[in-house]
Amino acid sequence: MGVAKYIKDERGAIKEVVYQSGIKIKPAYGPEDLEKAGFTYDKDLGSPGEYPFTRSLHPQSYRSRAWTTRQYTGFGTPEETNERFKLMIANGQNGLNVAFDLPTQMGYDSDHPLAEGEVGRVGMAIDSLKDFETAFAGIPLDKIGSGLTINAVATIMMAMYQATAEKFGYKKEQISTTPQNDILKEMIGRGAWIFPVEHGVRLVGDSIEYAVKELPKSNPVSLCGYHIRESGATPAQEIAYAFEIAKAYIDNVVQRGIKPEDFVGRFSFNFNVYGNLWEQIAKFRAARKLWAKMLKNEYGVTEKKKLFLRGLFGGGGSGLTKEQPENNIMRGAYYALGAALSGAQTTALCSFDEAYTIPTPRSALLSLRTLEMLMDEVGLRDTVDPLAGSYFIETLTLEMEEKILEEMKKVQELGGMVQCISSGLIQRKVSSQAYEYEKGLQSGEYKKVGLTPGKTDNEAEQTDAGAVELHEYNEEWAKKSKANLKELRRARNDKEVTDSLKALEKAARGDENVMPYLVKCCHAYATVGEMAGVFRDTFGEWNEPEFY
Repeated sequence: MGVAKYIKDERGAIKEVVYQSGIKIKPAYGPEDLEKAGFTYDKDLGSPGEYPFTRSLHPQSYRSRAWTTRQYTGFGTPEETNERFKLMIANGQNGLNVAFDLPTQMGYDSDHPLAEGEVGRVGMAIDSLKDFETAFAGIPLDKIGSGLTINAVATIMMAMYQATAEKFGYKKEQISTTPQNDILKEMIGRGAWIFPVEHGVRLVGDSIEYAVKELPKSNPVSLCGYHIRESGATPAQEIAYAFEIAKAYIDNVVQRGIKPEDFVGRFSFNFNVYGNLWEQIAKFRAARKLWAKMLKNEYGVTEKKKLFLRGLFGGGGSGLTKEQPENNIMRGAYYALGAALSGAQTTALCSFDEAYTIPTPRSALLSLRTLEMLMDEVGLRDTVDPLAGSYFIETLTLEMEEKILEEMKKVQELGGMVQCISSGLIQRKVSSQAYEYEKGLQSGEYKKVGLTPGKTDNEAEQTDAGAVELHEYNEEWAKKSKANLKELRRARNDKEVTDSLKALEKAARGDENVMPYLVKCCHAYATVGEMAGVFRDTFGEWNEPEFY
């Protein structure tokens, strides 16, 4: 789902433009459009940094501070990932966005049979606290915040990050981590879930409750419309589904006796920027407004900063093509422009080779430089919300707001997001849309530059792969991880491990928060597979409803 539909006459003149969210675009806009939509400055726009935050979260926006850059980083072994972390920080990156390999995401150790061929492939392999100590060696954890891109075992990685900081001499109150930790979007958009829905939500709730009480600088969940969009949702659905998922987590934590005012300000978001520039800008402006209004009107949140929609607007991997991959450099620049014009706080730009593989150092630095050019050369720091007051943008923002609310209402009428996911309704809808869009690309109904309808992937690789320096998979990563794991098991205190895992199991079977027990397991050097195994034995595994 990525580009608008352009209906043209026989001479090539555009007769109609329809955005992915279903909004039809007029040839021109004027004051009458805003009047028809009921637009008022105070209600719909306001001053920068003031409710409802349509224009920005802060009065000076980028003039006071450039956005945070968090390029997605991590591969192979913790040693190699540590080198890449330091390379990106040395070149101006001011936050980490950590990638984990698939076995780690699924709660398996590197020597598990299901990990064969995947150790270190799409992120770094993490088996225990030893690996985290290696990966973050020399990183000032009191100054550099880290996003942990993991979900099903996010509680384990959050505990491991705390244990690592404590090993390095930091207090838990000093560190800032943002685990992605959005299991409901995994069930819609990525597939890296493990446990049944209710237990997955319970673990998210445990991490939020723990962060409120023990980790004042950490953000326990990053709600990810990003992956929902990549899987086939429209821009309006991306925001709507993320907000409905947020409500499911809020309700879980409220049931624990914690007021929304005490934790919603710690939520962050991860949204996607690929596709039509104007649709993306309107999406983010409408999202800021709707999030603030929802928290204020539905949950009674009044403190200004806790109404902020904070997060990362970036990525856009599904907008890239394998054909003519260097075109992706330009695509990425325009995606970054969309993020900047819409007021992103943080961004992590997709690299041009990500249609093939994880980024090489060269492509990652190109993306970082692209973001810096927008800030320092192109002029995106000159004024706050330069598109404010545009007849087109303000009308489009209002129309996007209506579309998002429509999609939220549909979910609510079907029993809420947990029910929709448990039954497979949302997955079926998103998958069907992705299928229809792909058919449209192949037929030429949707146009992507450099993508020729009917051309096979094999032909595309033969023609264009020479433009990409592939980041090759190295079998030595698995050998090294397995050897390190074997040595860890030999050297650690088995009794400490056994006792900590038994305590974790007891907490998981009851209603205690599992986070303190996970921290103890990590300090004892229990492995990811052992801790996730406790949860597997206690909660079971979820099988997605069959709907194809």
